[in-house]
Amino acid sequence: MDRSLKQKIGRLGLGAFLVVAGIGHLTFARKEFQAQVPDWVPISKDDTVVYSGFAEIALGSALILANGKHKAKVGKIAAAFFAAVFPGNIAQYKDRRDGFGLDSDGKRLARLFFQPILMAWALKSTGNCSSDES
Repeated sequence: MDRSLKQKIGRLGLGAFLVVAGIGHLTFARKEFQAQVPDWVPISKDDTVVYSGFAEIALGSALILANGKHKAKVGKIAAAFFAAVFPGNIAQYKDRRDGFGLDSDGKRLARLFFQPILMAWALKSTGNCSSDES
């Protein structure tokens, strides 16, 4: 399969994932996402989840709609977003909060290793990995 087609599939898949996750923040998974909000965040957990849901919908839409000129920038923003929400995953592990079936220390710890994968996915699918650029 052609590299650019793989990137496009990856970018569209990540965009769709973010849109669905964002909708989940606002609707069916709102309580689950609240488990990931650290206690030190200065606004309510529910407001944090709602705002991050809007951000995920916007970011996912941007990944889906980005043209060649903007794909790399959107990918960097997506990777930065995944880095920015990582403290929430750490808080969920540290504070032993259940959510999304992460009901044990081992499962919550394993979840931490997926954030760098999401960051790499965002960069690779938008042409931000220098070893992949033509």
